[in-house]
Amino acid sequence: MKYPIGIQNFEEIRRNGYVYVDKTRWMWKMIDEGKYYFLSRPRRFGKSLMVSTLEAFFSGQRELFKGLYADTVEWDWQQYPILHIDLNVKKYEAEDDLHKILNRHLEQWEKLYDSPYGDRDLEERFLQVVELAFKKTGRQVVILVDEYDKPLLQAIGNDKLQSSFRSTLKAFYGALKSCDRYIKFAFLTGVTKFGKVSVFSDLNNLKDISMLPKYTNICGISEQELHDYFDDSVTALASSNDITKEECYERLRLDFDGYHFNEYTKEGIYNPFSLLNTFDSGVFRDYWFET
Repeated sequence: MKYPIGIQNFEEIRRNGYVYVDKTRWMWKMIDEGKYYFLSRPRRFGKSLMVSTLEAFFSGQRELFKGLYADTVEWDWQQYPILHIDLNVKKYEAEDDLHKILNRHLEQWEKLYDSPYGDRDLEERFLQVVELAFKKTGRQVVILVDEYDKPLLQAIGNDKLQSSFRSTLKAFYGALKSCDRYIKFAFLTGVTKFGKVSVFSDLNNLKDISMLPKYTNICGISEQELHDYFDDSVTALASSNDITKEECYERLRLDFDGYHFNEYTKEGIYNPFSLLNTFDSGVFRDYWFET
């Protein structure tokens, strides 16, 4: 079995034969029931992979979903215009660092959709790109934002820098509400819960699914998924550590399932990064903590 350690690209996982725990049931639930979503999860917990999965889905790449839940739903499998912002790719140490990364995304989209508004403020350029993408393609736009809070987290302790980043992001994300009719779907992720940060005060129609019971399993690995997808891996791990299979399951439970994303169920969610590393190495260690 090939374990996708550190791989956050859905297409790469599916095309290269890595094990993939099917999370498309929850992906479809979002798409089918709503429009604007926010998800908070710890780092290395599958947020970026979910963003990548959504990107593949809205790109119409049905072949990647063969055998998965998403392949059974009624969907047109057409390609929608996608604006994907990944704020995890840069260090934010100066006030213009955030401006540079947002400007880089905007310049690419403005070239793609022939926008003449490159001399305006970031938020107005974003709004214009969304509108032009809709008008040029005839399809509503999909907005995907990964690690929305990375600049703010890196500016903790620097009040001036954090205030600058917060002001920029508040205006930028707030533009989404102004172009609602052009948007098909929006999904934003981060480590911190947005209710604690005022950057979303203008985008108050976001649905926070971080602690909703029906989305507990959207990232990470549940007890049932551990048995369904990794039973052979547990057998091998037990053998390499000279313990029984039942003892191995119990050790995995004690070490890695301590995450709870709602207040109503007792079942924990397994840390995927630690779990996959343990299966791959055959050694029990605190892999996630060591990162």
